Amino acid sequence: MSEKNGDGKRTARQRLAVEREKQRSAEKRRRALIVGASVVCVLALAAVIGVIAANAGKNKASGSAGPVVAPSGALGKDSLAIPVGKDGAKSTLTVWEDFRCPACQAFEVAYRPTLHELVDAGKLRVEYHLVRLIDGNLGGTGSLRAANAAACAQDAGKFRDYHDTLYANQPKETDDAFASNAKLITLAGKVGGLDTPAFQKCVKAGTHDSWVDRSQKAFQGGGFSGTPTVLLGGKNIYQDQSMSPAKLKQMVESADQG
Repeated sequence: MSEKNGDGKRTARQRLAVEREKQRSAEKRRRALIVGASVVCVLALAAVIGVIAANAGKNKASGSAGPVVAPSGALGKDSLAIPVGKDGAKSTLTVWEDFRCPACQAFEVAYRPTLHELVDAGKLRVEYHLVRLIDGNLGGTGSLRAANAAACAQDAGKFRDYHDTLYANQPKETDDAFASNAKLITLAGKVGGLDTPAFQKCVKAGTHDSWVDRSQKAFQGGGFSGTPTVLLGGKNIYQDQSMSPAKLKQMVESADQG
């Protein structure tokens, strides 16, 4: 083999090695994005989110260009919180969540029995803030559509039951099944007395779409890093590695007795 041919083959191999490394790097980035979104529903780049939020109203399916209509009984700044529980409860849990978010579902599965127990005992009130992070991260409108439907359920006095039903039937994060109003209405059939003409009209019209968008902007403005964000007395307890349903219960009951 001549020195010239040898050099040529080495150069070709080097080019091939560089190309393979580029492909491996691209694949690693793709997997990291998918896995990261599955483990915790984090914020995308602020610039990307900003563009999506600005263009949300242009999406005919979202209907978010309309007036901001808060659901019945919503409270707090700009009426962005849906309360579950008695006003007199000494402890308030604030939850920022996205119905497409698997980490939010994981929180629900682990903590729901305890939350229901404490709420029903009058010791805890939960204030839910509904956002649409996954729509921005992965595309689609399922977060928005589901949040709007949940707000419609709040109008009907059925928020908690429908909220739990959505998580019990959550599709895979990459499956934008909640973008279908028909599916959301079908799920309402699992909640007694919810699937009414008024509820269906609210869902199909996107009555609360702009309210959900406002909640999303408030979430971004709050500097939170992802969903779920769970605050007890203003402290982010979801970041506490030692937190558990039992520990949360002890904290709430201690406050109730004090």
